[in-house]
Amino acid sequence: MKKPHAVHEFALPPIPPRAWWVLVAIWLVLLAMAWLRPDPHAAPPTYGWSWVVPIFGCALVVVGPLVWMQRRRITLVDGTLVIEAGMQTRKLDAAAFDLEHARIVDLDEHTEYGPLLKLMGVGLPGLRYGSFLLRNRRRAFCLLIGDDKTLMLPLHAAGKGKESLVLLGPARPQALLEALREEQARRAR
Repeated sequence: MKKPHAVHEFALPPIPPRAWWVLVAIWLVLLAMAWLRPDPHAAPPTYGWSWVVPIFGCALVVVGPLVWMQRRRITLVDGTLVIEAGMQTRKLDAAAFDLEHARIVDLDEHTEYGPLLKLMGVGLPGLRYGSFLLRNRRRAFCLLIGDDKTLMLPLHAAGKGKESLVLLGPARPQALLEALREEQARRAR
């Protein structure tokens, strides 16, 4: 008989309203550009519902990121930390983390760990996820929501051009850190 999977999910804070407003602003700018800059040499459309095309075309540009923003989850499944953020998923074994150097930081105080350049992911006010270059020139995988405390998890095997940190912003970062420490202690027995 197969052993059931031990799954522990860690709650995430809600996405701040300012991230939603950025998407609305992008949609309005795209819509304005579609309507206010018509091609003067283009023939007028022959169908009566042509006004719908720019609305839905611009909406699709915003709806894609909006849908992917909903996919955010941090779980610990049988000793593997699974981070789902947008289109990206990272599965990291609990042994991959250097928990002796892991800590909870405030990115406003420790600015060297703040994301500087987005390499692959999403960077909106109050919501950043994906691969980032930090201010201290290290690469990190981030899932940061809001401006709360951040769990900084260094990785043991970080080579050149690879991510050396994982920055997570769960609602209770201490609970996630304790769960990872318990998993490493369980494996050490």
